[in-house]
Order: sequence, then C-alpha cells, then structure tokens
Amino acid sequence: METENSNNNNAFKSRPIPSPITHLSFMASQIWLRIVAAATSVTAACLMFNSRQSKVLFGTDLDARYSYSPAFKFYGMMNAVACAFSVLSLLPVFSLGRKFSNSINYFFLFLHDLMIVLLLAGGCAAATTVAQIGKYGNSHAGWMPICDNFGKFCHKVAASLILGYVSLFCYLLLTVISANKARQVPV
Repeated sequence: METENSNNNNAFKSRPIPSPITHLSFMASQIWLRIVAAATSVTAACLMFNSRQSKVLFGTDLDARYSYSPAFKFYGMMNAVACAFSVLSLLPVFSLGRKFSNSINYFFLFLHDLMIVLLLAGGCAAATTVAQIGKYGNSHAGWMPICDNFGKFCHKVAASLILGYVSLFCYLLLTVISANKARQVPV
C-alpha cells in the first residue's frame, strides 16, 4: 500500500506545473497572435472584395473583378470567417487565463485553431493558383495573362494574398502553441 501511494505521488510530481511566466507568455502569445490574425484576415478580405478594375481595350469595355473567380470568392469568405472566429476565440482564451485549466479546454482550442488553419490554407492555395494564372497565363490552355492590362487589380490581389498568408502563419503558430499547452497541462 505504501509503495502504491508513493508511485501515485511520483506520477503527480513528474508532471511539471507551468510557471506563471510560462502561462503569462502563453496568454500573451494567444491574445496577440489572434489579434494579428484577425486584423490581417479582415484586411485581406476587404482588399479582395474591393479588387476590381475596368479598362477599355480595342474599343471594348473589360472588367477584372474578384467575383468572376470562385477561388477568389472562396478566399475572401474564408478570410472573413477566420476574422470572425479569431475575435470569437478571444473569449475562451480569456477563460483559459485561470492558472489551472483542464487540458481538454486547451485541446478544444487546438482543434479550433487547426480548423482555421485548414480553411485558410485551402483559401490561400486556391487564390494563389488563380492569381498565378492571371499573372503568367497558361499557354497550354490558351489562357492569356491579364496583369499586363489590369495592374491595379493584380496588385490588390497580391497584397491580399500576402496578408492572407500572414494570417495563416499566425494560426499555424497558434496551433502549435495550443497543441503544446494541451500536452503540458495536467488533467
């Protein structure tokens, strides 16, 4: 009986309890990365939703708009969703601010962050593919590049994509941090 109790006590002693500085850095990184992710994703969505340019070429009015591409629409919507979930996820992060939270809460935060990473990665990949075709064309399919004629449109799309990838990187960091915290916190 004595050895069984000492084994149980050793099991609890072997799990390190995070220091207040570690917990404080976790909270600060969660809050700031979520704010940066929300700001970059809302800016990326606004840039994408406002990317349009009209031009007269050879006597014909031509338009370049984000809404002409389903990939650009998907990208804009995924950034808007990521922004909304970034702001909403601040509430559970503040509730996790208690010093000794259950690890299942951190696991749910990890799942949330992973879901947003997947949505942002899909949106960024789709929009990057269409942007690459718009910039360079595809001679095998007979698609001509449009960025030579619609530079303003292409610059807005490029800026939106850069911000989208910054948001994706922030959420990737949040996913790693949340997974690490879920692994460390005692049940």
